[in-house]
Amino acid sequence: MVPDIDVVGFRFGIHYGDFWGHRGFTHSLTSAALLAGTILILVFPSGVPNLSRLLLCSYLFLATASHGFLDAMTDGGLGVAFFAPFDNTRYFFPWTPIRVSPIGISRFFSPRGLAVVRSELLWVWFPTLVLIAVICFAQSRTHSQTTTPP
Repeated sequence: MVPDIDVVGFRFGIHYGDFWGHRGFTHSLTSAALLAGTILILVFPSGVPNLSRLLLCSYLFLATASHGFLDAMTDGGLGVAFFAPFDNTRYFFPWTPIRVSPIGISRFFSPRGLAVVRSELLWVWFPTLVLIAVICFAQSRTHSQTTTPP
């Protein structure tokens, strides 16, 4: 959710399509890399047991960048500035099944907000749960094969 900090800019007169506007720099791959590196240094200075610092940084980068990827799959807004600060062009993916979320709490708790929740459950959360189940199943099979005597 960190990339959506850019909505604060509306209060300061920053326009949606500006560099610092919604889905601008904070949704870029550069911003994801900077945030991942910062979190790695500040929160995990010694790393994490059984995980290399490079793998941890890659995970943090992908977790942050996924926000922009999902936003590029929505059906509204101006797109995502993936390549900011080098290029502020906004992009959508060719396939945009996710309903765009209204900005603001009061707008979110409305019939349109409910449609967004349904859309995200179908296109984001359900596939995520299926992926987690597949990974857990694969790990349990691998674990049982390595612990079962011949």
